[in-house]
Amino acid sequence: MFINAIATGAAMSVIYTLLTMLGALALLVLAFDRLAPTTAARLGIALERRRAGLRVRTFQSGSANMPYLEGGSGDTIVLVHGFGGDKDNFTRAARFLTGSWRVLIPDLPGFGEASREPGAGYTIADQVEHLRLFLQSIGEAPVHLGGNSMGGFIAAEFAARYPDKVASLWLLDAAGTAAAFENEVFRHYHHCGDMPLLLRSPKDIKRMLRACTFRPLLVPHSVKLHLGKRGAADYALHADILRQVHLSPLLEHQFSAIAAPALIVWGEQDAVLNSAGAAALHAIFPASEVVMMPGVGHLPMLESPRRCAERYLAFLMHLKHRAVANTTVTA
Repeated sequence: MFINAIATGAAMSVIYTLLTMLGALALLVLAFDRLAPTTAARLGIALERRRAGLRVRTFQSGSANMPYLEGGSGDTIVLVHGFGGDKDNFTRAARFLTGSWRVLIPDLPGFGEASREPGAGYTIADQVEHLRLFLQSIGEAPVHLGGNSMGGFIAAEFAARYPDKVASLWLLDAAGTAAAFENEVFRHYHHCGDMPLLLRSPKDIKRMLRACTFRPLLVPHSVKLHLGKRGAADYALHADILRQVHLSPLLEHQFSAIAAPALIVWGEQDAVLNSAGAAALHAIFPASEVVMMPGVGHLPMLESPRRCAERYLAFLMHLKHRAVANTTVTA
């Protein structure tokens, strides 16, 4: 018993030492995040990309510069971020895709690390054209195309205009229908021109994250500061882009039906776009499936990346075997 007690005590001592070291390491990481936020943000973003097997590439078309992330091999998936977002919005979900698919995630002009041209056209049709040139540059068609929010609007319109270039659609809380815009956020925007996706100051990043997510995301202070500063610097440009996007013709006003097979995903607690937009999209896409995600807000691919990606992979596998039935389910 005495020997066992000594062994147990030694084991507890080792565990205590390890916990102390881990605690000290955690404090060092937190201190680094606060004291060197620019470097910490860059390293944090790079780590997320590395975990997903993604690397940065650049596409140049005329004066438009569109950096993009690329990783994996196989058939190609192209993912399009939403308003105020960037290519890194999809890195957490891409981690579950790059094992069996080639994944490309571009920054749209006006966002992320892409070029910014005040006074240029940033309508949905303009972004569709940028996307067309990007896809033309990679030389592969058709691709599996996905998008969140504004990115979903762009992806859906692209599929309608270039059906031969799209094998399927993944629409996550996608804009583009009257039903999606019917909520308090856009009523307030119409009244005073303000909304959570527009950052007047770096501190507004907190308001944006509260509006976009149902549960708080684990985002380091340094990354929040980086995104807040960039968003505030882009305030005037983004206000103009949002105006152009909101004046773009809605999907149902342009197309009675879009043939591409579509997985329509919507967070049930989305506070940015009305979840009625899911049914509106379902009506436009005859070969579509709707998945409602409880406990998720406007950014399913960030809030529940594994569940979101696994549902998408199941959809893609289903496409390989038979046509998508027109169904609605709950995730």
